[in-house]
Amino acid sequence: MSAPLLNVNGIEVIYNHVILVLKGVSLQVPEGRIVALLGGNGAGKTTTLRAVSNLLAGERGEVTKGAIELRGERIEKLSPAQMVERGVIQVMEGRHCFAHLTIEENLLTGAYTRRDGKAAVAQTLEKVYAYFPRLKTRRTSQAAYTSGGEQQMCAIGRALMANPKMVLLDEPSMGLAPQIVEEVFEIVRDLNTKERVTFLLAEQNTNIALKYADFGYILENGRIVMDGQAAALRENEDVKEFYLGIGGADRKSFRDVKSYKRRKRWLS
Repeated sequence: MSAPLLNVNGIEVIYNHVILVLKGVSLQVPEGRIVALLGGNGAGKTTTLRAVSNLLAGERGEVTKGAIELRGERIEKLSPAQMVERGVIQVMEGRHCFAHLTIEENLLTGAYTRRDGKAAVAQTLEKVYAYFPRLKTRRTSQAAYTSGGEQQMCAIGRALMANPKMVLLDEPSMGLAPQIVEEVFEIVRDLNTKERVTFLLAEQNTNIALKYADFGYILENGRIVMDGQAAALRENEDVKEFYLGIGGADRKSFRDVKSYKRRKRWLS
């Protein structure tokens, strides 16, 4: 794999000075790859993304231990605006669009920090429309009156307007129909392949995430409990059973089922 663009080394995150949420999380994101953060609700996926993008302060959270490096530079003390300047953009969970603005106006807000002129911004806008043709069709519609899938595409497209090096995607499949989820992830893969945009995505839908990611990390209770190539994780028996809903059918009674933690061999 190529050299890591992002290196997270043993970070702990505390909210409100008392609630320990992340407990020694370490991960790497190689440049030009798609890396998935997997796990159930409350596992620490969103907190990890916010630690990278430095959005924790708005939630009264802070990194209290460990280090986060972007291309070898420590970034824990940088502001979110400085992270944007370095090409790191987060797409928040829940498709946050400006409801009263049109789709095109929403997209153009993503170019607010750019200093390379209107022509370059217009070129990027056309590129976004090429990846998201549905947005071009709805460009004059108010975001509030578009579908959930269109709003998710708008949120990702707005991030692309800043010419990012890395996009942090938080739960891109949430609340979307399976067909739309596939469409969104196909576009993510295209952006990764053709534009060389690096993605770190947090996703509860393990099946779809491992289908499109190169590498995955599984979080539980604020700790990384397993990591590996996406293809290897898809074939892992514990991942199949507890995250993909496959296997375990040959057990005849409850006595055949080991305790949750013992069954997960990485916790034993």
